[in-house]
Amino acid sequence: MTSDFPAVPAPGTTLPATPPLALLLDVDGPIASPVTREVTDGIIGDLVALAAAGIPVVFNTGRSDAFIRQQVMEPMIEAGIPSGTVIHAVCEKGAVWFSFTSAGPGPVHVDHDLAVPSAYGDDVRRLVAEDYAAHMFFDETKRAMVSVEQHIEVPNADYLAEQALFDAEAMELMARHGLGVVRLDHHAPNSDDEVDYRVDPTIISTDIESVRLGKDLGASRAVELLAAQHITPQAWRTVGDSRTDYAMADWLHHNDHPVKHVDVRPADGVPVKPYTILTAADLGLPDTVIHDDAGAAFLRSWREALGI
Repeated sequence: MTSDFPAVPAPGTTLPATPPLALLLDVDGPIASPVTREVTDGIIGDLVALAAAGIPVVFNTGRSDAFIRQQVMEPMIEAGIPSGTVIHAVCEKGAVWFSFTSAGPGPVHVDHDLAVPSAYGDDVRRLVAEDYAAHMFFDETKRAMVSVEQHIEVPNADYLAEQALFDAEAMELMARHGLGVVRLDHHAPNSDDEVDYRVDPTIISTDIESVRLGKDLGASRAVELLAAQHITPQAWRTVGDSRTDYAMADWLHHNDHPVKHVDVRPADGVPVKPYTILTAADLGLPDTVIHDDAGAAFLRSWREALGI
């Protein structure tokens, strides 16, 4: 793969304030397997190598900070993050964020203005326990969103059938709480004709969240976190597995940051965008290479192109 950015400094030299590249990574799909929810050793090793060379690595995910600590941070620390290297994680689509180093995690920040009302969350917890526990579980680690997720041992087709029923009940429950909500093309405003919350289904979960949350908010927080370190990347690569992940690149492009987006599940449909979109085919790989297999291939290609 031909490099379109310069090589990074050799290990041990001062890390650049204007690195040639920064990575903004969705986690489920591109990094963590949607089947096992785990991250392979190869991906962990490449993430550590890129970060150690001064390439900013920022996770932008709907996952909780607890999930990132367990599935990403702890393996990266075990793999040998160098002292002084900072990794950022924007969680719950921008509502929660923290940073970590070889010494562990820093403070967790929560934007409580973006949280789903706790009474609604309590009712969803009861709904799952009473009617849907065979197929999904309530994610107790979320701080702002309300999320339910497929049990790993449940066939995905069975889960998706139950998910449709659950999502409909979650929408009805919103109305009983007097809250306006949207799910895909279905809008159900509140009595003031407002929609403040979103029911967002994925292939393994449903997130119930403020409409102000999204991968674009995560991108904004990522730029702010790097700016606080006086880091201005020369270019960005965003990586995702769904149409909503394009919002990362949309925001960066709109705010004049050079960006290319990697879609590791292009079968959902690749939209027309004003920036370059990459898929596994651009690496000469077959269409069957998707999710974390494609994510791993791109991480390795960037290491090689940067001479890391």
